[in-house]
This record gives sequence, C-alpha cells and structure tokens, in this order.
Amino acid sequence: MEKKFLKLKPGREKPLLRHHCWIFSGAVAEVVGAPAPGETIDVVDAAGKFLARAAWSPNSQLSGRVWSFNESEAIDEAFFVRRIAAAVGLRSFLGLNTPGSGCRLIHSEGDNLPGLIVDRYGEYLAVQILSAGVERHRDEILAALMSVTNAKGIYERSDVPVRAREGLPERTGLLCGEALPNPIIITENDCRFAVDVRHGQKTGFYFDQRDSRRAVARLASGRRVLNLFSYTGGFGVAAAVAGAEHVVNVDSSAPALALAAHNMEMNKIAAARYENHCADAFEELRRFRDEGRSFDLIVLDPPKFIESQRALTRGCRAYQDIARLGFELLAPGGVLFNFSCSGLMTPELFQKITADAALEANVSGVMLQRLSQSADHPVSLAVPEGFYLKGLVTRIAG
Repeated sequence: MEKKFLKLKPGREKPLLRHHCWIFSGAVAEVVGAPAPGETIDVVDAAGKFLARAAWSPNSQLSGRVWSFNESEAIDEAFFVRRIAAAVGLRSFLGLNTPGSGCRLIHSEGDNLPGLIVDRYGEYLAVQILSAGVERHRDEILAALMSVTNAKGIYERSDVPVRAREGLPERTGLLCGEALPNPIIITENDCRFAVDVRHGQKTGFYFDQRDSRRAVARLASGRRVLNLFSYTGGFGVAAAVAGAEHVVNVDSSAPALALAAHNMEMNKIAAARYENHCADAFEELRRFRDEGRSFDLIVLDPPKFIESQRALTRGCRAYQDIARLGFELLAPGGVLFNFSCSGLMTPELFQKITADAALEANVSGVMLQRLSQSADHPVSLAVPEGFYLKGLVTRIAG
C-alpha cells in the first residue's frame, strides 16, 4: 500500500508538540502519496518523526486537522464512538444532558473532533459538518452518534460558507431517523423555547448564551428591558419570566420575531408586557434616543463584526458605536450587557472599547461581571482560539 503522509518544514512542529490540532498550509514542506480530500494521513516533522494523525484538506488554509497524537490509534468508527461518548459524558457531568432540554453536545476542537458541531434538542440532534475530514467520515460519525445517544433523528445544517473553504457544497436535510418536529420545544433555566432547527440561525438556538441569559434574569425583575439583536427572544423571555416590567425585542428578521412572540406566549407573558420591533438595531437605538426613551437593562448581542484581521478596526468601531448608543439609553443606575462573538476580539480590547463607549456617552460605570460561552462550548487548553464569546455587565452611576 502506498504510504501517504504530510511532512512539516523545519521548526514548524512546535504547535503539534503542544497538541494544537491545526496545521496551516505554510507549515507544510511536502505531501507524499497524493491523499484524497479528508483522508487521514500521518504527519511527520522534517526528520520524519511521527507527530500526529490528521485529516488532509488540500483546499483550505488549514491543510490538516489532527484527529490523534497517538501513533497506534486508528481513525475508525470505534474512534468516533470513544470521542463522542467522552463529549456526551462531559455534558452529563455538567448536568446539561437532561430530558426535554438542549445543549451543544460536540464543540469541534473543544471535544477533540475538529470540524464537527452537534447540538441536542431533546431526543433529536442537529449537526454541522465543517471540514473535509468530518465529511469523509460522515457515515462512521452518524453511526457513532446514533449508537451513543440513541437519538430519534439527526438533521444536518451544513449550510455555512466555511464549507466552501474546504471544497464542500452547502447541504441541509434529514440524515437518519425520524424527522424533527418543527418547531421543537426545549426547556432552559425554567423557560420554554420553540426552535426552528431547519431554518434558524446556526442550528436554531444559541446555547452558548445560556449562562448569560441566567445572569440577565437575576437582574431583570421590575426593570424595563431592551433586547437588541434579539433573534427569537432568548434574553427577552428570560427577563420576562424573571419578572421584568416590560421587554422590547429588536431584530431585523420578521420570522425570528414571530418565533419570539410565540416564545413569549408559550411562557405566559402577557402581550402588554412586551413589544417586538422589526428594525435595524442601530437605527432603532437612535430613534429611541431621539424620542427620549430610556431603559433599566439593555442587552446588546450583535453578530460577529470582525471576520478577519483586516476588519478589526472597522469592527471595533461598530462595537463601540452600539455600546455608546446603549449607554445613552440607560436610566440612572441602569445595567448594560454587551457581547462580542468575534474570536479576534480580546477581553482586554473589549473592555477598552466598552470604557471608551461610556466616555463618549458621558456616563461613568463599574464592571460587575465578565461573561463567556457556556460550559458546553469547552475550550481545549491546547487550542485557545476556541475561546470566542466575550461579555461585560456594566452598571452606570445612579
């Protein structure tokens, strides 16, 4: 059998020796044996010493994603059963793998399965296949998921642009088992949510904000709440269930707001206690400011403003602008929750941007809490790039 392997340039083996799982194209000296896209091959240093076993991706800047650093470990269905069982075990340890709820079941590099995302919605799974290696092993992974989880059905949401970088087309649809209910109902923090797995953003719900929704609920009672980039109303529902006086959800998607209204009704929130505004968040904030409207608690959870290093300056300005508008709308003693899901945004830079926004709004404040992605979105110690969600809770002077 023809030997296939990837050899690194001298000195480029250091990340792998520290068990980082990414191999960039610039680190590759040669590829021997013409492996197919997604095929598992050995990775060796410049002297030919084994380093890892990885999935080859000729179309991507990430030429390889490591499956294992163990030379004796085969990448087969048994391998995926072990890795998936470990991921499920972590969620059980966290108390998140419970009937009727939902969670991120597999978080790519955080669960040593780079390129694979799996979210659990009750008895069903939604998957995103983001790399050539996962694509090649799709059948073994699906069999392992069904074996470990006993899911009733698995639905694919691989309709994401990142697949193009791997030379893969976008794809959605039922992969195996029963069709998912639409919407599917889950429970989180004493709130009920209807989720559209087929058409919603990502796989339908943002489990990474679970802890942040709980933090909002702790401070929401009796307050007027503004929830910007509300999507299907996650923060708004959490605030209303916790006793908020009034909630305003703002999003540019009418279908998302329709589901937000359904979520409010399902949690028995009276129509007089909330408003849903289909509008651009920046424009709506300016309109509220010009009308002299104010709020006691504001949540700013925008989409990723920084997609690349080149977009860093422009993205930082966008985060600062929206935080300034938020601060301007807070009543004395009000609280701002603002977030960035941009991986290139550091916690230190985000705090500086928030401080600059407060200065521009002519308010002074204290930082009450830092927030991050919930524990079902783990970060490998060897791959710190997996840490992406930054949040700050700031209270302005009364």
